[in-house]
Parts: sequence; C-alpha cells; structure tokens
Amino acid sequence: MRVALVPDVVRRLKSKQIDVLVQAGAGEGALLSDDAFREAGAQVTDDAAAVWRSDVVLKISPPSEQETGMLGQGSLLIGFLSPLGSPATTTALSKAKATAIAVESIPRISRAQAMDALSSQSNVAGYKAALLGAENMGRFYPMLMTAAGTIPPAKVLVLGAGVAGLQALATAKRLGARTTGYDVRPEVAEQVHSLGAAWLDLGLEAAGEGGYARELTEQERAQQQQALTEAIKGFDVVITTALVPGRPAPKLVTAEAVEGMKAGSVIIDLAGETGGNCELTKPGENVVVHDVRIVSPLNLPASMPEHSSQLFARNVLALLELIVDENGALAIDYEDEIIKGSLIVRDGEIVNPGAKSAVERAEAS
Repeated sequence: MRVALVPDVVRRLKSKQIDVLVQAGAGEGALLSDDAFREAGAQVTDDAAAVWRSDVVLKISPPSEQETGMLGQGSLLIGFLSPLGSPATTTALSKAKATAIAVESIPRISRAQAMDALSSQSNVAGYKAALLGAENMGRFYPMLMTAAGTIPPAKVLVLGAGVAGLQALATAKRLGARTTGYDVRPEVAEQVHSLGAAWLDLGLEAAGEGGYARELTEQERAQQQQALTEAIKGFDVVITTALVPGRPAPKLVTAEAVEGMKAGSVIIDLAGETGGNCELTKPGENVVVHDVRIVSPLNLPASMPEHSSQLFARNVLALLELIVDENGALAIDYEDEIIKGSLIVRDGEIVNPGAKSAVERAEAS
C-alpha cells in the first residue's frame, strides 16, 4: 500500500514552515515506520479525524464517503480523485464544502512535469507489467544459445505508447525480448523506435488532447480490430495500456485474437480498472482461456509501494511549492494554468467541466 508522503519530503516541508500530521501506520505498506516520520519532524497521531481536518490533506486514492465526511470545511484535498469516473467522490467533496485538486488532471506542460503523478505512477505500472509478462509466460524473454540448441527471443507487443507503454517496452527490451509498440497516435512512433522497438503500423491515426488518444469512430474501430486481431496472434506477450479518459477502456484484443495466440502466451491488461482492453479480461483476476493466460492487475503501482510512494511524494512536494508561500501558508493562485486544469471543487462548488458533466450524467441516470 502506498503512502502520500515519505520522510524525506516531510523534512522538505518542515524546512518551509509547514507542519505535517501523519496518521499512525500510514507508511507501513511502504516500509516506512511511524518513527521514521517522527524523526523527519512529523507529528504522528491515531486520530484519523484530526488528520482529515488539516488545511491540506494528501491521499493517493479517492477518499471513502466516511473520509470525505471528516474533511474540514475549506480543507484542500490533493490526490487521485477520478473526476470523470467517480462522480460520487466529486459530489461528496462538494457536500463537504471542500476544495480538491485531482493530480491526474494536472496539465501535461513543461512547467508541471515535476507534479505529474499520473506519469510517475504509470512508469511503475509499465515496469511491473513487463515483469508480470515474463513471470507468467513460462518461457524465456531473451534469446539463449546453449549446447542444447538456440532458444529464440520472446516477441512482446505493447498496445498504447503512453508513459506506461513506453516503460513496458523499455523493460521488456532490457530483459532481452523482441519488442513492438502500437498506438493510434503516429507521433509516438519515434519514441517507440528510440527504445529499440519496432512499430506496428495499422494505418490508423487518432491523436487527441492532453497526450491521450481520441475515441475512434465505429469504422476506424472495426478496421483496427481486424488488423490487430491478425497481428496479435504472432506475439508471445501482449501488454495493453490503452485508456480514454472518462470512458470504458477500448477493446483492442478480441476473443478471436486470444484463441489464435500460441498456447502459453500471456496478456497483461493494465486497463482492468475501466473494463480492460481484452474482451476476455476479468478485472483483478488471473485467468486462462484457450491456453492463454490473461492477467489484469488493479492498482499495479501499489505492488511496488516503496518507490511509487517516493515518486508520488515528490510530485506532491512540487505542487505544494506552487500553492504555499514562504511562511508555510496556503496561497493558491486560482488563475494559474496548473491549478485551473486540476481543480475539481472549490469551496464546495464543482468547477471542473468534465467532473460537472459526470455528476450531471450520474444524477440523470
């Protein structure tokens, strides 16, 4: 289990005149003891309500209804809040009269790179996905030349060349696999090639905003499915990372493609939390269909809590440096591009258009 702050970052905050309150046991999952936080200058408490009444509350995953109810009026919550996918969270924050920044909505601009928690956690997910592919395949990734003969390298296909996909390609390549990347955004082909991977060109283009792909039309989706289905059959490991914000994950790996894969092949589906990129995926489960293993881990960065916590804490530090003055007091510039892009709720008012639309759709249904 990850934790939103680590002792090194606590020390940095203390040097900026910021008092830090940590809930007892918060860092245990990341191998960080309460004593480590105390030594860094934090106050550790068993009183969860006291933590949630702080001026600023840091939490990685969306808060529960009970946690939101403990927020102090006017408190600022920072974390992954799923504004497009969890309207109930947004509504609860609004009722609590809180202010909330969703780190996944921080604009992907050069000035905000140090705050980009979505990228830092996707890096962890991509790395671990490549390892899961190797672990579950039951065959070697690298080519081996032995006295008993030569074993060819495994062929790994990564669908989606965002941060997670590129890290998966890089890691699989280091392990000796023959790697190929695919994305509907042709501009990322150069990045794929830079990692020593081949590019799977299906002749489709769907570049969108904010570094994501746009949703494909029905005709484009049919063309993509047909071409991908045939291509996928020739790979030993397929890692899928394709996401469309606020929508179910696109189905890229058909049941026909799975049936055509060689026995013992593996699919690592990182889109399980929004339904999965494979038609046969069971989110959160490890299943075997047609002798192909389909693994769909949820919250994969949490499986490497030590480093994912360190990265997230540094992202949060960079964000806090933007919104806290030299005396350690909140000084939020609501006209700042970074704040405007990531602010979901302000003093109870839902200010993010996407989050507001998601809430309206939920209420209408």
